[in-house]
Amino acid sequence: MKIAVTYENGQVFQHFGHTEAFKVYETENNEIKSESIIPTLGNGHGALAGFLKLNNVDTLICGGIGEGAKNALASAGIKLYGGVTGSADEAVKALLCGTLSIRRFIARTMTVNTITVQRIPAASMVVITE
Repeated sequence: MKIAVTYENGQVFQHFGHTEAFKVYETENNEIKSESIIPTLGNGHGALAGFLKLNNVDTLICGGIGEGAKNALASAGIKLYGGVTGSADEAVKALLCGTLSIRRFIARTMTVNTITVQRIPAASMVVITE
């Protein structure tokens, strides 16, 4: 399995479409065999799914990710583990051990005039932006 993690300073970067690098792990028999950091070279959002596919990645661990990117990854046949925080290395180890913890949430956005209200039910919070 080849696992990519959105990466910044050792941590899982929290915005898939803005990640500047992936840490990529080659694994075999649930063990990490090699790891490398691959810059995205300015690719963003939808283009990143193709970038990962070209690099033979079959699994992605990331923080936040939008629906368009989720769809692009699914179309590319890349398994997604979104909503992950913390150390990139520890996240991969947890995935390989079957103990990876992910945050699941559904964001619903509604626009009223110039105010956008985004509700994230699992976190029981409302974010209001103008």
